[in-house]
Amino acid sequence: MQFSTRTTIAAPAETVWAILTDLPAWPSWNTTVTATEGTVALGQKVTVSVTANPRRSFPVKVTGLDAPTRMVWIGGMPFGLFTGTRTYSLAHVDGSTQFAMDEVYAGPLASMITRSIPDLQPSFVEFAACLTAHAEATARSTS
Repeated sequence: MQFSTRTTIAAPAETVWAILTDLPAWPSWNTTVTATEGTVALGQKVTVSVTANPRRSFPVKVTGLDAPTRMVWIGGMPFGLFTGTRTYSLAHVDGSTQFAMDEVYAGPLASMITRSIPDLQPSFVEFAACLTAHAEATARSTS
């Protein structure tokens, strides 16, 4: 099981990157997120609470951080029994930013656990729309 979204954002990748890595500000611009904890830094743990599953918070570890093009978060169960890997990707394209967000589930218990995961695709699309609106407004205000 996996979820993904892609969009073009009329803002520089550095602007989008600054927004993505400012985790405490996420609830102020992102309607899919209700709370965050932690700092986005390589090897650090962050926790995100989302509207799609309001009774749970999701602790993950930042395992990849290549500014301003790629960020990877991994969470799940010990011993790799179940993992969720979320990758945020940014690419410069003709003065805009191509944004992609992908989440892939793996591990021996993945087929059993993914049956209880709600359809996150609408939340992925909404996340990208919120990011686009905020990044484009930010880019307009600083130009």
